[in-house]
Amino acid sequence: MDDRAEDHAEALKLWQEGYRLQMAGDLEAAIAAYRRSLAVRPTAEAHTFLGWAMSFQGRLDDAIAACHDAIAVDPAFGNPYNDIGVYLMQQDKLEEAIPWLEKAKHAPRYEPRHFPYMNLGRIYVKQRRWTEAHRELEAAARVAPHDPGARKALHELRGRFN
Repeated sequence: MDDRAEDHAEALKLWQEGYRLQMAGDLEAAIAAYRRSLAVRPTAEAHTFLGWAMSFQGRLDDAIAACHDAIAVDPAFGNPYNDIGVYLMQQDKLEEAIPWLEKAKHAPRYEPRHFPYMNLGRIYVKQRRWTEAHRELEAAARVAPHDPGARKALHELRGRFN
């Protein structure tokens, strides 16, 4: 195995450890693992998940910065676009969030693909832009037909008009 492949494997292992720690609720240890992963080899995933962990600490500006770093590493990775949109939503910067969510919808490498549609739907519901909300939630349900959250959100919106 060459040095690049070894670095990639080590960075992946550290990123996965960070994710495991984050899911276990140890945000500080997760952040440290993501940073170690980034020191070995910067990846869009490690930057994005570092931001996600920071967001759980209420550090939304730091989370947004980490997502910008992720985009710089791999502009095709859709998760950081969606995450920036979500963090801006949490800051009640709804109009600023919209273009980021639109970019996430069109990113070549992104799962779960329906999240930006759901988030745009939430923004439009909050803004009482019913036609746009319906369009986005309908798209979410179409993109992820087996996701109960997508179907529920669309059903609830339709219920407002019956």
